[in-house]
Amino acid sequence: MVGVLTLQLSMDSKEHILPRLLAFILANTRRTHPAHCPEIQLHLADHAVALWQLTEVELAKQGLPLPFWAFAWAGGQALARYVLDHCELVAGKRVLDLASGSGLVAIAATMAGAVHVTAADIDPYAIAAIGLNAKVNRQEIDCHFGDLIGQEVDADIILVGDFFYERDIAYPLFNWLLACQAKGIMILIGDPGRTYLPKAHLKEVACYTIEVSRELEDSDVKMTSVWALR
Repeated sequence: MVGVLTLQLSMDSKEHILPRLLAFILANTRRTHPAHCPEIQLHLADHAVALWQLTEVELAKQGLPLPFWAFAWAGGQALARYVLDHCELVAGKRVLDLASGSGLVAIAATMAGAVHVTAADIDPYAIAAIGLNAKVNRQEIDCHFGDLIGQEVDADIILVGDFFYERDIAYPLFNWLLACQAKGIMILIGDPGRTYLPKAHLKEVACYTIEVSRELEDSDVKMTSVWALR
């Protein structure tokens, strides 16, 4: 099956909620190629501020996160590029893409030969976008709706793109990643230097210059690294 999508929401049945999510995504994005991963097509937003304001009003009513799924963030692009250029890291492996967003990194992992890829996110719109983007790229991805931090996971590699932007997330996330590494799971992180990235505990394995939108960032480009845990 192409673009496997398993979505369980208590607010409504999958049959009723999924068409609404997909309709919103299709109405507010267009199919394009991230600059550093031209092999991949994603449904992304052209106008960040407009979509952000729309979702602040509409999605806040449902208590949902802002639309991180609608953009190819610098950390995700760097991590996806690294995976595509180093297929041996994921080929034949079970991969978890944490806070997957658009599904960019998960799609890169499947293209690089991972035997099984799970894309996890806490936003149902992200889960719908991942399924849509997986189908566009003719890749098979399982989606997990919910927070996996602190839980046992069945993976050989955990990929984390641009997830160290808040203090409340960063510390429990990093402690969990350390615990996962202690169990033999490889950890790779893509990050453009977010405030709460624990650089002292990481080693840089690659660096890229990623073009970004000033609507979302404080510059036109971000020097973005891929990190492994020490």
